[in-house]
Amino acid sequence: MSTQNKSHGRKAIRPTLKPSSLMDEAPDLVGVWQARIVTLFPDTFPGVLGASLTGKALQDGKWQLHTHDLRPHGIGRHRNVDDTPAGGGAGMVLRPDVVSAALSEAQSHARGRWPILYMSPRGRRFDQRMAQELARCDGVTLLCGRFEGVDERVLEHWGVTEVSLGDFVMTGGEIAAQAMLDATVRLLPGVLGNAESAVEESHSSGLLEHPQYTKPASWEGRDVPEILMSGHHGNIAKWRQEQSEELTRERRPDLWDIYTTKPQSGTKVP
Repeated sequence: MSTQNKSHGRKAIRPTLKPSSLMDEAPDLVGVWQARIVTLFPDTFPGVLGASLTGKALQDGKWQLHTHDLRPHGIGRHRNVDDTPAGGGAGMVLRPDVVSAALSEAQSHARGRWPILYMSPRGRRFDQRMAQELARCDGVTLLCGRFEGVDERVLEHWGVTEVSLGDFVMTGGEIAAQAMLDATVRLLPGVLGNAESAVEESHSSGLLEHPQYTKPASWEGRDVPEILMSGHHGNIAKWRQEQSEELTRERRPDLWDIYTTKPQSGTKVP
């Protein structure tokens, strides 16, 4: 296995024809959800994914993270990964041959349902339902762009799906990839301490989450709503639903329109 592939996760023994000295530092964990990241900056991972619940789940082998560096696939003595845009213009574009070589390396580990996503501001909007769909896959490969983007031909060749974190432009796809993985990994079995948390939070039902309160019961002249102290679970559930609906209607009329007019179906990924 090539040395440019950095892995994060618990080691496991798996049958192989390769001598152990050539094996990756963290072999593939059989049956474990994986993320493969194609990037110019592999050292930026796991980043925030190595902290808190996602980090503990990574150490416990509940998911696995691998990075694939674009640079070793570069062309010539200087390992060039980009070139000037065809037709002229500012900036540089990642070469299709370089990106394809890295994707081929990443996808050699793919199995089952395993989409390739490209972090792109022109892609479709990432949302909670897409995170839920990704969590049901066997794994995902995320291509992190840089400069002016990636040659269109390699996206077409690999059937890549473009995904946007929002209507803004970043210097690269690494931060967006980490955000998408955080939203997805926390939905994997056993990652969250309380499985109900993923059901009640914002966007899971198409609504924003209701307000949350904790101790002390009174703080700076503001009290926890009396109904939450009543112990009547039915009334509490009704109050939370009403609060979610009111917040969504006021703050996100776009979500409210979808919630009230369309059936709640998932956002599909390949």
